[in-house]
Amino acid sequence: MTEALRSLNPLSLRQRLRPVAVLVLTAMALSFVAATASFAQEPVPDGPAPAPWGPVGGKRQNTTTVERGKTKGGVRLVALLTGDGQQIEQGLIWRVFRTVPRSTKSKLVLESREASPLVKLPPGEYTVNAAFGRANLTRKIVIKPDGPPFEPFVLNAGGLRVAAMIGGKPAPPGAVSYSIYTDDRDEFEGNSAVITGAKPNLIIRLNSGIYRIVSIYGDANAKIEADVTVEAGKLTETTVTHTGGKATFKLVTRAGGEAVPDTRWTIQTTEGDTVKESVGALPTHVLAPGKYLVTASSGGRLYQNSFEIKDGDNISVEVLMASATDDNSNRVSSGATTIAPTIAPTSGGMPMDFRNP
Repeated sequence: MTEALRSLNPLSLRQRLRPVAVLVLTAMALSFVAATASFAQEPVPDGPAPAPWGPVGGKRQNTTTVERGKTKGGVRLVALLTGDGQQIEQGLIWRVFRTVPRSTKSKLVLESREASPLVKLPPGEYTVNAAFGRANLTRKIVIKPDGPPFEPFVLNAGGLRVAAMIGGKPAPPGAVSYSIYTDDRDEFEGNSAVITGAKPNLIIRLNSGIYRIVSIYGDANAKIEADVTVEAGKLTETTVTHTGGKATFKLVTRAGGEAVPDTRWTIQTTEGDTVKESVGALPTHVLAPGKYLVTASSGGRLYQNSFEIKDGDNISVEVLMASATDDNSNRVSSGATTIAPTIAPTSGGMPMDFRNP
């Protein structure tokens, strides 16, 4: 064995070892190149990472890298229902504004109805409004080429559904409408309206907080007011139960006669508060239970009658236009009408105070 090793030429040994070394170096080089290529091709997320900022199990996607020095930057806008990361996937409206130089006004530069739009705009400061129904959030963001890949907007939104009952049954379509007001006071010390004329059973999206509901049955004073609390990520349901009755008014020359057209009506409480005003021959109004005074204006004169409404009523209220006379042609009261002029008298003319015929 020793003799065999000694018989080998050193140069011959180096020549035999060289291919082995070359193979080892080549393998190392290929390994390095493969590792570099693998690192370079690793996908970059184009939106928020999975929960809590994005949908659970969402796939990561490649995105275009914005190099330094480019004129536009990119950022993806993401709306979250609550702080725990529940992402809103539909029903959003995004508006992006930028302040006009040397002006206090803002200019709308982008509007999108995508759930998570990718905004590409020149670098700078922008004001973004995310609207989800009546829930919304406005805040400023900064767009720059090397900025964050996404901007989260936590709306803290919930839902409110109002149901209406009349006489123990669901209110018929068109009978009830309601308005929603914030708990905050405006400059006139009133509650700010969030929505008016809403229909029952619709889901209204709102920011979490306390709201006042004003529900109206008909178009007069049959209304209910209540406070509700809307919680983020939850649907709040409430029911309002209305009471009231319907009254149809007609001005007639005799009991049971035809209604006089083009009559102006004023309905007041017994304390003198005006409840409703209207014009027509046969107006119908829903009124809260109670006692009232109705005034009809026609031909420059006023005619009045009193009446009472109870819950569930559907009555006709006549106002007599003329008084009866006795056999001696003396005028006597009809028991239903009070008459007064509605035009200014001339000198020596009819007085303006009310009088019984």
